[in-house]
Amino acid sequence: MEESSDGFVIAEADLRIRGPGEIFGTRQAGLPRLRYADLVRDAELLRLARKEAFALLERDPDFAAPEHAVTKRVLDTRWAEARLFGEEAG
Repeated sequence: MEESSDGFVIAEADLRIRGPGEIFGTRQAGLPRLRYADLVRDAELLRLARKEAFALLERDPDFAAPEHAVTKRVLDTRWAEARLFGEEAG
C-alpha cells in the first residue's frame, strides 16, 4: 500500500491478502469457496464466464431449451434454499 494510492490496486492487493470473504454472508475475509478459480489470477476468465452467463440468460431466461435442462436442474438444486431472486426474495 506504500507503493500506490490507486484504490483499485490497493483493493486487488487486499483481495489477494485477505480473500473475498462471503458473497452471500457476513464473513468479510477468508478464502472463497471456489473450487476451480482464483479471483485475482483468473479475473479475466471470470469476466468472460459472467458475460457468457448473462448472454445465456438473455437467450433463454427460463432455461427452457432441452440443452439447458442439466444447467437448470443444477441451479435449481444449488439455489433452492438461497431464495435470492424472484418473489421469494421479497
